[in-house]
Amino acid sequence: MSAVSRVGRRIEQVVARYFDAPLPDGEGLPAYVAPLPDWLEDLGLRLAWPIALVNLVGTLFGFWYYAGQPTDLAPPLLGGQLGAAPLVAYPLVPDSPVATMFIGLSLVAWKLDIDAGPLHALAFFGCIKLGLWTPFVQLVLNGPGGIAAWLYWFLIFSHLAMAVEAFLIHRYAAFSVGSVAVALAWYGFNDVVDYFWPILEGPHHTWLRAEPFLTAGLPDHTVAAHDLAAAWAVVLTLLATFLALATRVEKVKRGAA
Repeated sequence: MSAVSRVGRRIEQVVARYFDAPLPDGEGLPAYVAPLPDWLEDLGLRLAWPIALVNLVGTLFGFWYYAGQPTDLAPPLLGGQLGAAPLVAYPLVPDSPVATMFIGLSLVAWKLDIDAGPLHALAFFGCIKLGLWTPFVQLVLNGPGGIAAWLYWFLIFSHLAMAVEAFLIHRYAAFSVGSVAVALAWYGFNDVVDYFWPILEGPHHTWLRAEPFLTAGLPDHTVAAHDLAAAWAVVLTLLATFLALATRVEKVKRGAA
């Protein structure tokens, strides 16, 4: 055992004194579907309640962010991208807050022993997709201009943490084909209406600072940044699909699903 693993296991054992509920057994899945060390998986699962709470608070923060960060109750209460979108489009616009809601509720469902296979798959897809899409957009397309430095780096590291969270889910979820199909349908639909066929008024994808606004108040989708954001979103949906189904296959091989 490496020095890092020894330290990590000691930390997990200290946490276990206060969060000592039984954990699902490790399944010995290969690293390409379960890249976290065992001690980190155990630590994350022991801290399921705090992590769920952090994610659900993050959901509220995310909606505040998409609403233009209102700081008073003077009308209009909603600005930003939510203020520019029709009410029916709200589930399609704040992608990251919806993803943190999925993982928060997924952990709660596991802790309460609720059968929620599609929710677990949605959480996995959301954490992989938004956890890796947002840092790419911020670092490669947007850059730090036009946003406070603390918020810029918070967005990057908090979303990377989402990608790490995704690899806790295999310990308690079966990733059935039906559940994966639900998640693929939702995130595939999001890709289509975000970038290729907007079905409601206004842009559905997260506004990109790299896209200049046209005189009509809509972002210019003819710039390369739009195509790169769309391509990365589609790639990540495919990646999440592959990883979820590969996890299912590896579980079946080991009789764990």
